[in-house]
Amino acid sequence: MEKYIKRDRYLTQLINRKENGLVKVITGIRRCGKSFLLFNLYYDYLMSEGVPEDHIITIALDDDMNVDYRNPTELSKYVRSRILNSKEMYYVFIDEVQYAISREEIKNPENIRLYDVLNGLLRLRNVDIYVTGSNSKMLSKDVMTAFRGRGDSVEVHPLSFREYYDFVGGDKAEVYEEYALFGGMPLVAFKKTDDEKYSYLTNLFEEVYFRDIVERYHIELPDILSELTDALCSAIGSLTNVTKIANTLQSVKGIKVDNQTIANYLDYLSESFLFRCARRYDVKGKKYFSYPYKYYCSDIGLRNVRLNLRQQEETHIMENIIYNELIVRGYLVDVGVVESHEKDENDKRRKVSCEIDFVVNKGSKKYYIQSALNMDDPQKSRTELRPLISTNDFFKKIVVTKTYMKPWTDELGILHMGLYEFLLNDNALEL
Repeated sequence: MEKYIKRDRYLTQLINRKENGLVKVITGIRRCGKSFLLFNLYYDYLMSEGVPEDHIITIALDDDMNVDYRNPTELSKYVRSRILNSKEMYYVFIDEVQYAISREEIKNPENIRLYDVLNGLLRLRNVDIYVTGSNSKMLSKDVMTAFRGRGDSVEVHPLSFREYYDFVGGDKAEVYEEYALFGGMPLVAFKKTDDEKYSYLTNLFEEVYFRDIVERYHIELPDILSELTDALCSAIGSLTNVTKIANTLQSVKGIKVDNQTIANYLDYLSESFLFRCARRYDVKGKKYFSYPYKYYCSDIGLRNVRLNLRQQEETHIMENIIYNELIVRGYLVDVGVVESHEKDENDKRRKVSCEIDFVVNKGSKKYYIQSALNMDDPQKSRTELRPLISTNDFFKKIVVTKTYMKPWTDELGILHMGLYEFLLNDNALEL
């Protein structure tokens, strides 16, 4: 029996949305497992529930054999030709649906012909539609408006550490070091050697992600896109903004580029799910800062390989992994800023701004989380705890350190937790 990686988190979401009268929009970075989830795991689930094979209509638009169906009119004709019984339910799977949307249409979502086609199919009442896409524009408010309130999104991510560990098994610490180096793109878990993993991830950047972005957005300065990607990979966990990036390219690389081009390229990299932007939030003022931001790579392995494994700052890598894990679990994640007072060398009180790595929200729940490689040094401990203490509120405060420690709460009410406990326990924040 062929071994495969379970994606139960996402499979459950699809099962719960089955026949809900909405278009299920499955998005995420390319090669993160969207197609396998839909065309294998969910397909097998439907078959196990007794759905006839000819009632599951599958179309992969990134396959050149299906190029004609990138025309929404032809796509509609094909799907309708497969629906032979108006009294029985049919399930339509369309993979990489962005191939049926032109660049001009993305600028004016209300004109996207594909959405009219999908809305028309829903009116048949015996059609359940699922589409995948690798562009976050599909999750925008404009797109959901185009579906007239009939869109339902599921975002798929690279493997979490738990998914990766459950598949490969072994010593937790050893598996983590492998994961922290090569990340969680699903096919990486099947590669036997480091060289195979390195080559696969390198090829993804050049032959899949960059090619998609350059072709889709008609990039005129691909070298700038490449340098920008390197700059973001180097700066994970650090504050940055458009002007700072432009200045860095000018001073370090001797490349002069205007701020608007940088801003546009940042949007393209984010829309392709390669990076995520974390905004800074004033905890006491309860407002967002306009800039700077932090960017995190959607897969730490892609980041490391992009930098030729040269910049292995363990602190920033751990922070990126924790950020990704929080996103996978469905939390909204910001970078926290909180002001506190301390005495200077002249014993005068002065105001200082402290950073909380993550302000995490889900519904009415809020958590403050610090990522700390270790807390062995008293000064390091004070530095990490001070922002949490300075909030002066009663939301849960957590410090995650790279240890095996069992969760425990200190005299200040702050929960201390080992990294492996956090990554392997989906309910870790509830402890």
